[in-house]
Amino acid sequence: MLASPRGYCAGVERAVETVERALALYGRPVYVRKQIVHNAHVVRELEALGAVFVESETDVPPGGTLVLSAHGVAPQVYERAAERRLQTIDATCPLVTKVHVQARRYAADGHRVILIGHAGHEEVVGTMGEAPEATVLVESVDDAEALDLPSGTPLAYITQTTLSVDETGEIIGVLRRRFPQVRAPRKEDICYATSNRQWAVKEMLGEIDLLLVIGSRNSSNSTRLVEVARANGVEAHLIDDETEIDETWLDGVETVGITSGASAPEKLVERTCNWFRARGVESIEPYSLAEEDVVFRLPVELRRELELAAASKPS
Repeated sequence: MLASPRGYCAGVERAVETVERALALYGRPVYVRKQIVHNAHVVRELEALGAVFVESETDVPPGGTLVLSAHGVAPQVYERAAERRLQTIDATCPLVTKVHVQARRYAADGHRVILIGHAGHEEVVGTMGEAPEATVLVESVDDAEALDLPSGTPLAYITQTTLSVDETGEIIGVLRRRFPQVRAPRKEDICYATSNRQWAVKEMLGEIDLLLVIGSRNSSNSTRLVEVARANGVEAHLIDDETEIDETWLDGVETVGITSGASAPEKLVERTCNWFRARGVESIEPYSLAEEDVVFRLPVELRRELELAAASKPS
């Protein structure tokens, strides 16, 4: 059974297309800070087109073209890029940008900002960089219970966009119990794609014996899908592609569910289906709950250059 929604979200589509269009416009090399999205297959394909992935903006030659990943960066990254005269294209997912804006506003209003997220994740590093002195990271219910803040401190919380909906709800419940005046975002920060993919998996669990999640190890939203299944008593495994399937997982299994994280291309799902077809599986059915029609425009820096390039072409 194929879960739906699955696979690419609007932010990933936008980020990958940004690198592809930048390469077509400027030629090789186009530098990308960190992985544009957390998927090894996508990174390798963009490298083949001429993208060069670097750990830091300081690794880009002065005057070079730099694309910032979908996960967002701290303000200091923009400053260092400007110092090196880099042509910077910001492919940060707009839903991540929303969280950054909230962090700045809460801090500017004098609030202590509680960020619910995973330490070391690129999105969390970037968000904390917006107001480092005012932000405290909470990773778990235990962290929320142990949070020690002076009485009367104005508080607000924000979250990483790719968290477990259920686990985050538990953490928020603790914060609201302990700090009843804590301010909340007007709209929850966990993105629509993360929520939808978890919802689709939950609905399917009663009909499957095993869940395979296609996604890379460093993909937060993919890892959460595995956790959702296991938390509800269904065994699940994260695989980069069909070559990582262990046939012993299928012992005693009648129905397998397949889904993919928000940064995994659909062709990996098709390859996995073909793996099962090659072993005699004839019934592969969709399990569809919702259609996603969200689209994000390309970064303004790139749109402007594409428009100029189009206008300069002879008619």
